Amino acid sequence: MMLSQFNPKPDLRVIKFFNKWFPVMRAWQRMLSGRRLNLLDPSPLDIEIEDIAHGLSRVARWNGQTSGDCAFTVAQHCVVVVDLIQRFKVDPTPQWRLAGLLHDAAEYVIGDLISPFKAAVGLDYKSLETSLQRAIHIRIGLPTDMPKSAQTLIKRADRASAYLEATQLAGFESPEAGRLFGHFKGIDDIRLIPASAEQAKAMFMERFESLDNAG
Repeated sequence: MMLSQFNPKPDLRVIKFFNKWFPVMRAWQRMLSGRRLNLLDPSPLDIEIEDIAHGLSRVARWNGQTSGDCAFTVAQHCVVVVDLIQRFKVDPTPQWRLAGLLHDAAEYVIGDLISPFKAAVGLDYKSLETSLQRAIHIRIGLPTDMPKSAQTLIKRADRASAYLEATQLAGFESPEAGRLFGHFKGIDDIRLIPASAEQAKAMFMERFESLDNAG
């Protein structure tokens, strides 16, 4: 309730006190590039691909509950998704593959919440994620709304990667992973080895540059 609802002529000393000790919380984050990204109203001008690669290479999938010497990062997951897109569709466009590489790009600032927690958090998280993704697409030169067929392909590759991660790194048995993520043909030969943060960042940037140049 506003102070003015208690007193039509609020004491200015009270207002100054609140302004001093309870200022409006900042909603921006400073990136290593020097950009300050407003998380609630992200501007494409404040987004740099190097910041995305750096952040994603330090965000762990599965809340870090994976085997191996390193966490399996979102950056590496995104590269695997591009590889799977190329398996699932003959000659996908560079634009579709680039959208696949960036499908989790918003997580460079909001982190990777596991699916059950995303559902619990609800629409506020989803709206924040969507606004960041739109800004990222504008900055990179991708449509803010990809064709439905592209979205379906990327989602399929995303779930296939989740299946591989679940069974190879996160301790799931194949039947349970199949119930959660689906069953996929032609991916049994893929072996996931978690890369270090620096390696994952380099993999992500190399794939981005090749797709960006191809487009």
